[in-house]
Amino acid sequence: MSLPLSGYSVARFGPASFLVHRRSVAVAAALLVLLSGAVVASLCLGQSTVSPASVLDVLLGRPSPDQLVVGELRLPRVTAGLLVGLALGLAGALIQTVARNPLASPDVIGVSHGASAVVVGLMAFGYVQTARQVPWVAVAGGLAAGLLVYLLAWRRGMHAQRFVLVGIGISIALSSLTSLFLTKGDGLQAQQAKVWMTGSLNGAGFDQSTWLAWVLLASVPAVLWAARAQRSISFDDSTAVGLGLRLNRIRLGMALLGIVLASCATGAAGPVDFVALMAPQIAVRLVRGAQLPLFCSALTGAVVVVLADLLARRLLAPVELPVGVVTALVGAPYLMWLLIRSRRGGS
Repeated sequence: MSLPLSGYSVARFGPASFLVHRRSVAVAAALLVLLSGAVVASLCLGQSTVSPASVLDVLLGRPSPDQLVVGELRLPRVTAGLLVGLALGLAGALIQTVARNPLASPDVIGVSHGASAVVVGLMAFGYVQTARQVPWVAVAGGLAAGLLVYLLAWRRGMHAQRFVLVGIGISIALSSLTSLFLTKGDGLQAQQAKVWMTGSLNGAGFDQSTWLAWVLLASVPAVLWAARAQRSISFDDSTAVGLGLRLNRIRLGMALLGIVLASCATGAAGPVDFVALMAPQIAVRLVRGAQLPLFCSALTGAVVVVLADLLARRLLAPVELPVGVVTALVGAPYLMWLLIRSRRGGS
């Protein structure tokens, strides 16, 4: 079977060769420029305004009177937001590819709720007492919830609609369980858990950023494999089986990768909802491709989180909103629009 090469170029790296979508490269370059501008704006703007030249001095390690504000307060927060956005955007693209449904995302199918339920439960009852414990607990909870959804949705294969419906049911159950933990746990610990559940980058440091950066770096080979596997997963099941493709293994691998990335992002900043839902759909409309662009989805997620955090800090200044509140204000209407659009498409 030959693939149409209109709009594509062939990139060769030694013996390996890859198809490169030219519009995707242009969109990725534009997103990188936009992300750079958003990062600079976040470093410059706050309760005190810092000039871009002073920000550059801090980034280059030069002496600057704004070292405390930029280097110690804003830079760790912006770095954490950027990495969380990358992970969520990529996770959303992977989950939506597996489910073949724009409504599927880690926060809709229960992954984020699973991470939240386990973290809040252990935090409310005093078992999690340090910030360093949260990421590992969140990853365990997200993995458990994601695998439960996958197993319950499995019935002689993976059906997209069943996958989403089971995920929504698990999400509702886990949300109820989280509320139960909050009412039964220690008052002070439960209050800290509520703050974490809002999805905030306030106080985020390089501790969260460092391990999340290592997770993203370690996932690069798996992401490259997933980008290549997207072509095979786009076939219907009968065609894939006829071509000898191990479709179920491919789906499981991509789903696991998306679940791990979403759980790690939740552990770093709490549940920042709707980013993983919106970013892949924004990216695919910019690229105008047949498949969800993984790299552009990751960049879009980073842009969304960094800009949302900037709005969260400046919208009601000097009061700071959690970034999850801002993304929810944008994402909830977007989800309703998707539901209305899919209903009209099915009628």
